[in-house]
Amino acid sequence: MPHTRSAASDSPPLPVLRGDETFYIVLNTGSGKHQGNEVQDSISAVLTAAGRQFELIEVDGGAKLESAARKAVELARKNRGVVVAAGGDGTLNAVSNEVLGTGLPFAILPQGTFNYFGRTYGISQDTETATRCLLDAVIEPVQVGKLNDRVFLVNASLGLYPTLLEDREAYKQRYGRSRWVALWSALVTLFRAHRQLSVTLDFEGNTRRLRTQTIVVGNNALQLEHIGVHKEVELQRDHLVAMTAKPLSTLALYGLVARGLLSRMGEAENLISFGFKKMTVRMGPARRRIKVAMDGEIFWLRAPLEFCVPDTRLPLLVPRDDSQRERA
Repeated sequence: MPHTRSAASDSPPLPVLRGDETFYIVLNTGSGKHQGNEVQDSISAVLTAAGRQFELIEVDGGAKLESAARKAVELARKNRGVVVAAGGDGTLNAVSNEVLGTGLPFAILPQGTFNYFGRTYGISQDTETATRCLLDAVIEPVQVGKLNDRVFLVNASLGLYPTLLEDREAYKQRYGRSRWVALWSALVTLFRAHRQLSVTLDFEGNTRRLRTQTIVVGNNALQLEHIGVHKEVELQRDHLVAMTAKPLSTLALYGLVARGLLSRMGEAENLISFGFKKMTVRMGPARRRIKVAMDGEIFWLRAPLEFCVPDTRLPLLVPRDDSQRERA
């Protein structure tokens, strides 16, 4: 399900592809289920056969991702190339943070478990297919979200949701990467007692105070559709979508997860959701730093938290031909 958004009127002009750009590929070797050099070999075979220049910058996740992304941006600037992120949502997040605002074209080779960002724009999770599509791609200006000074592509959250992600990663390390492992870890996490947050939300001229266990801000229509929160109109209006709820019991939390699995979360009486362009989240003067999750990665940010839709769009390479697009 490709999802098109128009560029903001004051965004910088989109880069123009010549068709002979060098690809500077940040490859997270810790992403996905591939064995050995399968991903590297697929990328190399396709680009070498097409006579295209490329450089693989390999990194095994962690803090080295950001330095690898900076290196790719520097090389692409110097040689008018394309920056490519190959990995899961966290890898795409790290590289996009370095690319946004540079005017450089950005491409992805998705390798993660859910791949909401890539699937939204019809980019295949199959490495060979996605690499072939780079050769004749077009640029689409893509909306991103911002939390303080960091970009997120799919979602950002605080409270219970970052805990779910931390526990899910621990379970994946132990039992492997699959959606069933992710679901089981969520059920175990929700069984434990969770602290409530006292928050003040300032958005669109409104102020709302509530106690809640989590706040999730979405920037991806496909993910929202899959859990049954139908807010695509808000996203098309250059908005983000906030989702929260009043404090819930363990049973009610299980019920909310069940509705999400059945694509019916939007029908839950205790769910609060709304669109916005800018929102400030305050949690009292004692909270100077807040743990948040962005695209599956954990960060500590200074309070208050400022969510917004930046004017600048991400110049994403997408398949030219609709027949090449992966269907969500």
